[in-house]
Amino acid sequence: MNTPIAFDPTLLARLRLRLKILGLDGFLTPHANAHQSEYLPASDERLARLTGFGGSAGFAVVFKDSAAIFVDGRYTLQAANEVDARAFEIVSSAKIRPSAWLKDHLRLGDKIGFDPWLHTPKGLESFVEVCRNAGAELLSVDLNPIDAEWPDRPAPPSSLVEALDPRYITLSHTAKLKQIADALKEQNADAVVLGAGDSIAWAFNIRATDVPYTPLVLAFAILDSSAKAKLFIHPERIDAQVRAHLGVGVEILPPDQLGQALDDLGAAKSAILLPSDATATWIAKRLELSGAHLINGDDPCQLPKACKSPAEIEGVKHAHVRDGAALTRFLAWLESAVQNGPVTELSAARHLDALRAEDALWRGLSFPTISGSGPNGAIVHYRVTQDSDRTLRAGELYLVDSGGQYLDGTTDVTRTVAIGTPTAEMRDRFTRVLKGHIAISRQRFPRGTQGQELDVLARRALWEAGLDYDHGTGHGVGTYLGVHEGPQRIAKRGPGAELRTGMVLSNEPGYYKANAFGIRIENLITVTQAPTPKGGDREMLGFETLTLAPIDLHLVEPDLLNTNEIDWLNAYHVRVREALTPLVDEQTRIWLNRATQPLTSSH
Repeated sequence: MNTPIAFDPTLLARLRLRLKILGLDGFLTPHANAHQSEYLPASDERLARLTGFGGSAGFAVVFKDSAAIFVDGRYTLQAANEVDARAFEIVSSAKIRPSAWLKDHLRLGDKIGFDPWLHTPKGLESFVEVCRNAGAELLSVDLNPIDAEWPDRPAPPSSLVEALDPRYITLSHTAKLKQIADALKEQNADAVVLGAGDSIAWAFNIRATDVPYTPLVLAFAILDSSAKAKLFIHPERIDAQVRAHLGVGVEILPPDQLGQALDDLGAAKSAILLPSDATATWIAKRLELSGAHLINGDDPCQLPKACKSPAEIEGVKHAHVRDGAALTRFLAWLESAVQNGPVTELSAARHLDALRAEDALWRGLSFPTISGSGPNGAIVHYRVTQDSDRTLRAGELYLVDSGGQYLDGTTDVTRTVAIGTPTAEMRDRFTRVLKGHIAISRQRFPRGTQGQELDVLARRALWEAGLDYDHGTGHGVGTYLGVHEGPQRIAKRGPGAELRTGMVLSNEPGYYKANAFGIRIENLITVTQAPTPKGGDREMLGFETLTLAPIDLHLVEPDLLNTNEIDWLNAYHVRVREALTPLVDEQTRIWLNRATQPLTSSH
């Protein structure tokens, strides 16, 4: 379990005093670092330090007499539990954006500060417009005032960088740099500045332990159109083996030389590709002031990283078989354990984490295990603590969302389990979620389709009953990288990317009844070629399910499923049984055989 950063309840008052000294009327605090990472090292957990909120996405605005924290639908209940509502107004970002809230609270002449390392140019656009229209100023600060009031702030990450094992590399970093160079030439760009940890890890085939749960390398890089690269990272983090791996085409420079390198690009009047939604404003402004020509565009690593090669997908499949065996051993254990003695959310999570850790290729969790029983299961990104831990009780639902980082793949799977006998309502809601899950799994679609065009399929059965869920249906997943990656996603609204073969996404519709129970069924799926039906004239794509673990049949109401849905579920369970039986112990085999028996309907 990762230890959350200590909340400082006195920080808000001290921050306001410091803002007064700086001549600022307000300050923006995103959950972000200079690399725009989802999971942050402890040294960058400013939002948690200020507000007590421990989620992976959020934003705070502080004025001298008011403050607000903005969270999306995944974190509404969590924020209510963690944040003092007397100090911060808790706002749904789906309903009110931070810039809209700022607009309503700005006064003529106000000066609003921001840390240029924590915001991207695109992310600041709405704030710039709101301040301009209100006659206020948006001002960059050299030293984040939260850092100035954080005397025991943890040291920045300094983990040793590792080169990927050649057995798990399907494309050399030299070939990737050439691929990026060709992309730069197509856009008439001389270079690109990269700061995203996943892009750097992917481009150079390196990994590190700079942040929890994701093997990112927090560094900066300049890649040019001649396929040469400068990597800005503390040299002591690169040993002789990694230097040999990177070769002569990659120059290693300390981070404090990044500014001069940007100035040199400007002095040469270079055309620089700038991913405005992924690059720190500090970098963009330095390039602009130095005279560089900025070309707005996408990070050239993101799309090729998302489209896994057949060999990578094969590795991911192997990882999912082993991961599914660990999860199945856990589910079999759970059924017996809850009958023989108390099982708590914490003890269950620790048992599952330990089972995964037995794998020789395991390198850690891909995110903190979500282990929620009863009402805690309704908190979408619930994180169990000693204070919140509760016993799994008969008549309740237990939701476990977990995953592992393996050298050959990243996993993310959610199962909802009935403890004892479920109610009719639980079975109805679970089956409607299952219908949405199956609809995504079975869908065929023409090339060029975006994920947002499919999202309604996952919600249809819930909508018919006047129900819904407040999160996306699917996010991209990396290969021994981020459990959340772009540009692919399945959600109600864009921006989304065209779904392409080799992309891996989650398929995770859900339903959450506050203070009662939560339901989510999640498998990972990959985009594949699909046959064009007879008479059709479009190239078609579809999904192949990667995750292999039983779905709790105790929660399925067969009469709500049609024949095609029952056939899918039965066929899926045959796959699960055949793949996992050789990898589990005899007791688990008996349970697995029972858990994957064919489902029938009275239709």
